[in-house]
Amino acid sequence: MATNDDADGYRSDDAVLMEFGSRLSALRLMRDMTQAQLAHEAGISKRTLERIEAGKSAQITSYVRVLRTLNLLNRLENVLPAPQLGPMDLLQHAGKFPQRARGSQNQSEKPWTWGEDQ
Repeated sequence: MATNDDADGYRSDDAVLMEFGSRLSALRLMRDMTQAQLAHEAGISKRTLERIEAGKSAQITSYVRVLRTLNLLNRLENVLPAPQLGPMDLLQHAGKFPQRARGSQNQSEKPWTWGEDQ
């Protein structure tokens, strides 16, 4: 991806969508497909595909349909790998994935006690 980083080192949502749309458009053209053809095969409107390629937001199901049509859906594994528990996690959670998060617990803060606010 191009380097359009903002001050904190992360790309803006708009920049990511623009890059995604640009890459998608290039892939479509490399496969010699029109927007109408890809949209029809993906089961989305041509206007939705135009929006995606222009870097506008769309429903995630539209992105999934386009990626599936281009046989790229398996690449999502690189972006969002399946969670895996390490050996210690398996022991702590009895081999099950946690269902809820307790949030981080800051150990450095001492607990509040009665009369402390005086």
